[in-house]
Amino acid sequence: MSIGLKQVFNKDKTFRPKRKFDPGTQRFELHKRAQASLTSGVDLKATVQLPTGEDLNDWVAVHVVDFFNRINLIYGTVCDFCTERTCPIMSGGPKYEYRWQDDNRYKKPTALPAPQYMNLLMDWIEVQINNEDIFPTSVERDDCTYVSVKMDHMEYGTQL
Repeated sequence: MSIGLKQVFNKDKTFRPKRKFDPGTQRFELHKRAQASLTSGVDLKATVQLPTGEDLNDWVAVHVVDFFNRINLIYGTVCDFCTERTCPIMSGGPKYEYRWQDDNRYKKPTALPAPQYMNLLMDWIEVQINNEDIFPTSVERDDCTYVSVKMDHMEYGTQL
């Protein structure tokens, strides 16, 4: 596995072989779902469009939390391999480097190892999600619940 990791994290190469996942593992199941979503023919633009009659703020709140949960899940599948040694800088390929700034500890954009950057980012997002001024939890309607059930659990409803 470590020999393959050198290829995956080699920032000078543009070709990276596809990862193979062992059947029956969580990573294999995530990979299958990701592949299915890419080839399902789903109109992504229609999927994220605000439904008629729905409140934009409620719609955004539901999807921000869902996106946060999915990013946590995805990052969880690679965090054992993404270390300060293998990922000394948070980057998006060889052309993009991300720097952290939070106006508290990091007052200027600061290059950080990817795991540290990701931990700070996840903590920051969680603070934003839990901020009542940004995402109030007392809503007049149950639209968020309805939207969440409809968007995230309809596959189970159709199986019933």
